[in-house]
Amino acid sequence: MSAKRDSAVGEQPTTRPPRAARTTEKTKPKTQAKAQPKTKAQPESRTALVRRARRINRELADVYPYAHPELDFENPFELLVATVLSAQTTDLRVNQTTPALFAKYPTPEDMAAAVPEELEEILRPTGFFRAKAKSVLGLSASLRDNFGGEVPSRLEDLVTLPGVGRKTANVVLGNVFGVPGITVDTHFGRLVRRWKWTAEEDPVKVEAVVADLFPPKDWTMLSHRVVFHGRRICHARKPACGACPIAALCPAYGEGETDPEKAQKLLKYEKGGQPGQRLKPPPDYPGKPASPLGAG
Repeated sequence: MSAKRDSAVGEQPTTRPPRAARTTEKTKPKTQAKAQPKTKAQPESRTALVRRARRINRELADVYPYAHPELDFENPFELLVATVLSAQTTDLRVNQTTPALFAKYPTPEDMAAAVPEELEEILRPTGFFRAKAKSVLGLSASLRDNFGGEVPSRLEDLVTLPGVGRKTANVVLGNVFGVPGITVDTHFGRLVRRWKWTAEEDPVKVEAVVADLFPPKDWTMLSHRVVFHGRRICHARKPACGACPIAALCPAYGEGETDPEKAQKLLKYEKGGQPGQRLKPPPDYPGKPASPLGAG
């Protein structure tokens, strides 16, 4: 499996050598081989980029047919809160924390009335627990006061909630309301830059550029597949290039471990034979469920 790239032979600019060098050149045998111009690859065309990007998506769909949001939730409110809590921590730690949280505060009305110190103590394992408690209290009160206790299904409404930005809004819209959206987290941004889909760093700009490469119907599942790949194979510090199923399509191949056996040892979660991040994964998930907080 290999990706075709547009390329062309480019003439190198000729530069007159210094006078002494020109004199020396005349003394060399006439049979000396002439230097050949170097081949210089042209930038990837827009059409080629779209084709390669969509092929990567198709390949990832084959690798991760079970891709899904890795936060445990049973309703829009739970997913909204869990996504806010996932900042600066792992989905696993959020999933280990939310059972106690939602058992005590199952609705926006309940959570808006929570004693801040008690809420903070529950959220402590997720880190930045005071700021997160403030956001959760604020968004719960806003849902209660402005949206009848229901999570809104429009992006422009969701982003008015405390602690909710476009990333969180797109997670909720795509996974509970069926509204297509691209979720740009650290994994997504890292991979699309490695794949040369964009050089943008700002998440909003990354979202816009990548959205333009795919039809809206692909946006939500594309986000899951890219994040799955970033967590399992294409890691930040040491990508498992030698175990990557889309290596032939990746401009950054070789940044990580290319030896297949060594790369195999770098795989994480179900690809590495380890538990996933959800305590309650979907039925088609091939890996093991994660353990509750404090277990093992």
